[in-house]
Amino acid sequence: MSEGSPADVAVREGLFTVAADGSCHLLGGRCARCGEHHFPRTATCPYCSADEVTEVPLSETGTLFAWTAVTAPPPGYRGAVPFGFGVVELPERIRVITRISEPEPSRLRRGQTMRLEIVPLHEDEDGRPVVTYSFGPVET
Repeated sequence: MSEGSPADVAVREGLFTVAADGSCHLLGGRCARCGEHHFPRTATCPYCSADEVTEVPLSETGTLFAWTAVTAPPPGYRGAVPFGFGVVELPERIRVITRISEPEPSRLRRGQTMRLEIVPLHEDEDGRPVVTYSFGPVET
């Protein structure tokens, strides 16, 4: 489920997009020369160094590759703990380091289908919600 709204502030611009229908996508890059995808998008391809990179929406679902739980807040972190943290492999053959919306590691398994979500992280100095991307297990 996507919780992002136009009034929310993205943790960093250009990482993801939320459509009017609530669907969301990470914004990656695709190299015109070698065809490889990457995330986050950069102006130069990290695989072949070409500067012919196009912004592309990445798949909304992937599979869980690795995970853990963060139980103590990192320095400067203003969000809630615990939270899940891990790696999700997308069909574009890239692995995304990401928050995992399920904080209990025993409820997750390798290869589990995960779906992109936009979730609250904390509030900024003006009281506006700051949102980030996360992946959550798809109920089957």
